[in-house]
Amino acid sequence: MMLHYAWIIAFTGTLVLLLTQGFGRMSYSVILPSMKDGLLLTYTQAGLIGTANFIGYLSLAVVGGFLAVRFGTRRTIFVSLLVMGVSLFLTGLSRSFTSAFLMRLVTGMGNGGAVVPMMALTASWFAARKRGLAAGILTIGTGTGLSIVGIALPYVMAAFGPDGWRYAWFLLGVLVFIFSFVCHALLRDDPAEKGTSMYGGEEEQKKRTGVTFFSAWGDVVREKEIWKLGMVYFMFGFSYIIFVTFFVAYLSSEAALPPQKAGQIFAVLGLSSIFSGAIWGSISDVLGRRYGSLLAYLTIALSFILLAFWRSTPGFYVASIVFGISLSSIPAIMAAAVGDSMGGRLAPAALGFITLIFGIGQSLGPAVAGWIKDATGTFAGAFILSAVVSLIGAAGSMLLRKRT
Repeated sequence: MMLHYAWIIAFTGTLVLLLTQGFGRMSYSVILPSMKDGLLLTYTQAGLIGTANFIGYLSLAVVGGFLAVRFGTRRTIFVSLLVMGVSLFLTGLSRSFTSAFLMRLVTGMGNGGAVVPMMALTASWFAARKRGLAAGILTIGTGTGLSIVGIALPYVMAAFGPDGWRYAWFLLGVLVFIFSFVCHALLRDDPAEKGTSMYGGEEEQKKRTGVTFFSAWGDVVREKEIWKLGMVYFMFGFSYIIFVTFFVAYLSSEAALPPQKAGQIFAVLGLSSIFSGAIWGSISDVLGRRYGSLLAYLTIALSFILLAFWRSTPGFYVASIVFGISLSSIPAIMAAAVGDSMGGRLAPAALGFITLIFGIGQSLGPAVAGWIKDATGTFAGAFILSAVVSLIGAAGSMLLRKRT
């Protein structure tokens, strides 16, 4: 039996998320301690650089979704990956807080312009009963990327001495740039382009002709379920990014672990997250998006509690595994949920809109956590705050539409 091209789309999406999330975004946590020393940054400044990345992500996530509706998902993803590759390389040339801030801002823009259309593309290729699994397969790339950067980058930085962090950015930029062409060669916007149909059975779509930015925006904002999904997604954006941004810095500064050891624990986090999205996406296919999101948030909250109160090497490993298991849960569920609500045609725009709300939380998280660290001398308060926000997300999940 011939492999349905929908699976080629899904596994190409895995590569897209490896490049964008693993290499483009999550790598900052591993590089941060060395980069902080090299540029003489405070933790508040380090947090603001993280925030710059997420502001860029926020600005292009919503626009990128609508651009994908207007100009095509494949083209939007390709251009965004090229921008990411160049900006990652230029981050290695940073000489000040300002230049690092600007380059991470541009990287975030490329990230948002690629991730949101890619996650939403599953709604065009997979029917609802397979959509959670498909979105989860994409997120395998995030965990794989985390593992690669956690294992490889500490050795790259050690090999080049005090400026090793620069070569880490150079390497990531070159890799993203090269593999963007592979993604472009394999992606397609619609099953019709390959002479096939949606995998899992045809279903009625909310089709429109002559779609413009404003008409798509109007359709999305009038859907009440989209607003509820956005509010739930906000809680994830605020909480998870604090863990991702400051985990290695926490291990290095407060636990006094050597960089290679901290990188190994970060790699364990990545390994445990590889199938996170696929597992939670499948759970949401079975239980519904409401209960899938609820269980995922409770797991995320547990990881923060463990990190804040179990301050030993075994505790760090357990916390990283629990967090990794749930890392891609909410993004996979949200990508499936917007497809359920809006159909394949408007899914990129809808996911872009809720990502706008998610991005606000994601932009606030690192700055708030950095301020708490500078004010109290520890990240414990930031982790406890993240646990509380995750529990609020769990409660909000119960407002989502019941499975039909």
